[in-house]
Order: sequence, then structure tokens, then C-alpha cells
Amino acid sequence: MLELRETALAILASIDVQYKVNQLLNLFNEYQADHVAINPSCNFDSRDLSLPGRPTKPDLVAPKFVPKRKMDTVGGRAILWHSLAHIEFNAMNLALDAIWRFPNMPMAYYEDWLKVAKEESYHFSLINAHLQSFGYAYGDFPAHNSLWEMVERTSDSVIARMALVPRTMEARGLDAVPEIRDRFRQIKDDRSVEILEIILNDEIGHVLIGNRWFNFLCANEGLSPIVTYRELAKQYRAPTLRGPFNFEAREQAGFTSEELSLLESLSEQRTQAA
Repeated sequence: MLELRETALAILASIDVQYKVNQLLNLFNEYQADHVAINPSCNFDSRDLSLPGRPTKPDLVAPKFVPKRKMDTVGGRAILWHSLAHIEFNAMNLALDAIWRFPNMPMAYYEDWLKVAKEESYHFSLINAHLQSFGYAYGDFPAHNSLWEMVERTSDSVIARMALVPRTMEARGLDAVPEIRDRFRQIKDDRSVEILEIILNDEIGHVLIGNRWFNFLCANEGLSPIVTYRELAKQYRAPTLRGPFNFEAREQAGFTSEELSLLESLSEQRTQAA
């Protein structure tokens, strides 16, 4: 019988994108069929593995060197979709990493992140297929690696990972996707709007999972989520939160009224300073 965390590590290490997607879907289906066990207490050795497994392309560059994503040309829209494909590829990897890396979590934690990994792989497949309709494929443009860099920084702490990846890095997508969707709506690109609606709806659930486990860990250790988040953001050099914020989506994703009030105050301060 397969073991979930060990298999997630093996899939994470794969350098073949389509193989990774296919194996992940197979793992999800096998788990749903009760053909996969979970060993929460096991510690796995990844020292001989290069993580995450990734293809030779795209080239990884600093964010300032990523090509501009202009909506007024086919090439510009392809660059935008390529950047979204790269985000989803990294998001698939980070979900697999959350499964294998952190032992002694409740079974529901591993089930949640398996669901996230499966949905992120679906997003990647949707976007890559759409990108191919422009005559391009994943790997054709340079990409930056900011999301995975935060995954690596938080590899020593599950509470830091939950605080700073799903509910910080990924939550930025809740703010950004509606604007991108609306730009495609303006040019009557219905397929692009449809894909982005799927992603936004699912990402609300993914951020909710991050919030759920961050708050679970805080409660277990008797910590204030507000204070703990602030300390972790400083310790692990998280990016500064910048608006505009999608307050409705963030509320659906489990941010508390106190957290939303702090974000609202932050938005007002930046508006006054501008």
C-alpha cells in the first residue's frame, strides 16, 4: 500500500511536469479509494533529492527581469498566462511539500493539503492548455521564484509555513486575480474569465486551509494569532502587505474581523501617504 507523505515527496522530486501532474491525480484518486495510508510520525530524508523537481525551463530570474505582461498583444497575454502557470506549478509543489515535510499533524491536515495539491495541478493544466492556444507552453518565458523562496525559508517550522505561504503569499492572489479577470472581461475573453473564476474560487479554499491550520497551531500553543503572525513575518522576512485588498474574499478565506480591520487601516495609511 502507498504511504501518502512518502509518495508526495517522490512526486515533488520529479522533474517531469506532466508526470508530476498525472502522479498527483493518481495519488489523490488512490487515497479517495482507501488505497493509501498516512504515517504522520515518520521523518523522511530528502538530503539526496533536489527539491522541488523542476524542468530545465523556465529560467529563474529576479522579479525585475521577468518580461512585462501587457494585455494589448498576444505575446503580452501569453507572458501573463505563463506567469500564472508558474505560480500554479509552485503552488502544486508547495502543497506536496506541506504534506511530506511536517510530521505529527492531524490526519485532516494531510488530507487538506492533498486536496490543495490536486486542485493546484488542475489549475496548472487549465492554464498551460490555454497558454498553448496562444502558441506557447510552460517554460517559454523566464519566471521568478519568490513563492518557492518563502517555502524554503519556512522549511523548519509548520506554523511559519502556514502563516507566511498560504495566508500571505497565496492570499495576494485573492487580491490580484479579480483585477486580471476584469481586464479579460473588458476584452470579452470568456475562456480566460472562466479559468480565472475557477482559480479564484479554489484559492479562497486554499487560503482558508492555511488559516485553519495556522489558528489550530496557535491555539495548541496558547499563542495570539495577531502577535504570532507579526513576529513570524519579521523573523522570516515576509513581503510587506500592500493593498488594495479583496476584503470579501479574505473574509471567506477565514481572516478574522480583527485581521481585516488591520488590513483596512494599512490601506488607509498608504492612501493618505500617496
